[in-house]
Amino acid sequence: MIDRRQGVLLVVSGPSGVGKGTVIRRLLAAHPEVRRSVSCTTRGARQGEQEGRDYHFVSPQRFEQMQQQGEFLEWAVVHKDLKYGTPRAPVQQVLGAGHDIVLEIDYQGAQAVREQLGEQAVLVFITPPSWQALLQRLEKRHTEAPEEIAKRLDSARREISNMAMYEYIIVNDQLDEAVIALEAVLLAERHMRKRTDWQQLQQQLLQQAEQGQGQ
Repeated sequence: MIDRRQGVLLVVSGPSGVGKGTVIRRLLAAHPEVRRSVSCTTRGARQGEQEGRDYHFVSPQRFEQMQQQGEFLEWAVVHKDLKYGTPRAPVQQVLGAGHDIVLEIDYQGAQAVREQLGEQAVLVFITPPSWQALLQRLEKRHTEAPEEIAKRLDSARREISNMAMYEYIIVNDQLDEAVIALEAVLLAERHMRKRTDWQQLQQQLLQQAEQGQGQ
């Protein structure tokens, strides 16, 4: 067995309504050993949300302090003065321990993480099978006004326009197949040579061959 010296960081993006959150939850249910990155936010907790599980809820002053000290892999201002950011230390600790972690962010956040961590970040884009399918999914929610849907569609255009920056493209037409595809990416990336101590195994095998073991 080859020891892993580095975990996999799956950075998953896609337009609102594409179902990326559902795909990720299904992956985590099948692989409980995989961690999920928990973002910081300056907004208050909503009903049912828990500190450390859904978000880290911090004050605007604390968020600004974290920005100034370079504690975020990426951060963004969303809806006026509300801020969201991905803490750097927990992600690096998980990866350094050889564990995997999933980060769900938009294309700008994905770009920032790539700039910070290079190829250590595996960029995955989840896309709808068609524009009409995305529109239908947003309308079926019945939770947003038409103007809000229009904003989400504008954002979707920007997300899709930046699809070329991702290594993997998964079409979420059938949920089960999309989950299998994301799992396949995770499993393949786990076995990348750069993430393993393959030299140690190679040395052991060659030493055993020289000693005539197994004959």
